[in-house]
Amino acid sequence: MKAIFVTGTDTNVGKTVVSGLLARCFLDRGYRVITQKWIQTGSNLFPVDIEMHLRFMMRGREYIKDYSALVTPYIFKFAASPHLSSDMEKRKIDVGRIKKSFNILLKKFDFVIVEGTGGVLVPYNKKRFIIDIAEELNLPVLVVAANKLGAINHTLLTIEAIKKRNMNILGIVFNNLNKNENKIVLRDNPRIISKLAKEEVLGILPWQKDTRLLYKAFVPISSRIFRKLARK
Repeated sequence: MKAIFVTGTDTNVGKTVVSGLLARCFLDRGYRVITQKWIQTGSNLFPVDIEMHLRFMMRGREYIKDYSALVTPYIFKFAASPHLSSDMEKRKIDVGRIKKSFNILLKKFDFVIVEGTGGVLVPYNKKRFIIDIAEELNLPVLVVAANKLGAINHTLLTIEAIKKRNMNILGIVFNNLNKNENKIVLRDNPRIISKLAKEEVLGILPWQKDTRLLYKAFVPISSRIFRKLARK
């Protein structure tokens, strides 16, 4: 399967940034790649996370103009967990619609990068989680972790939930969100989490506002991701 599911240890940990950067790396290697966000909340007509993906990919909206309905099957205005946002708009989330859109894109592109919504156990209704859809599609998982105080618990719980579903974990990308975070904590988090979770740390994204420098820092991480994918 030429696809990957990008999940996080929480909301606002860097999933969108990593998804966009990874897509750019695929483009630079000559692949036709597209990103997908099954359920976008807190947005209006055009999904904000897809907009950011395209910005990192150095592509405009015209890149996905023929696939816009497939790229984000569900968009809700209220910024909340999908189960709540959909309830507020009285719109039921149909998993069949999500899977159909994914499979169509899979046939038209070399690779599909799916960004999850929030953390790994975010529900889309009162019974099921978004990760369950990724499990049913047999997608390998890339975990994005906020590198900060508290990362150990959040990341290990995320890994545990994924392993419980017997899903393939490609590895963990740590994202330095705050330049003022304690350096000792930043160095220790990847080491102890890798040891306890027994999963590979693929790299650490530095705190960086310049997207060009951020992309440069991500390229070695993407190379490790490509090697892991090649072995699957």
